[in-house]
Amino acid sequence: MRKSRPKKRTILPDPKYNDVLVTKFINNIMLQGKKDLSFKIFYEAIDIVSEKTKENGLEVWKKALANVTPAVEVRSRRIGGATFQIPSEIRPSRKMSIGMKALVNYARKRHEKSMGQKLAGEIIAAYKEEGSAFKKKEDTHRMAEANKAFSHFRF
Repeated sequence: MRKSRPKKRTILPDPKYNDVLVTKFINNIMLQGKKDLSFKIFYEAIDIVSEKTKENGLEVWKKALANVTPAVEVRSRRIGGATFQIPSEIRPSRKMSIGMKALVNYARKRHEKSMGQKLAGEIIAAYKEEGSAFKKKEDTHRMAEANKAFSHFRF
């Protein structure tokens, strides 16, 4: 039998918006433990988003995050010598984690000057249901739809 599961760490809400989800996102932006820099990048991105869209930047970010969050994923399962891609539902915490990582990773690959501008660009693109992070979600859903025939192998 396996050892007991580790305790869930409590994440404190961020100082500006008092939101735990923001802190989780900032932790995904963070590299090499530089959390203060991550806060600056995120707040700069939210300011740019609210300037460009003329709406509340935090609400736009939440909608963008919801747009890039997948509902299903495919998992490889080996059955009788063949490997099948089996579509399965994702638990809520993993959904958010995948969405956040996609948004941050595709923001890093953009071609603007600063990370704040890159992140703002990706957030606005995701809000409009376009951009690389949204495309990744669409591809994931398309793969799950294509492999729906193997869903009876679910474990």
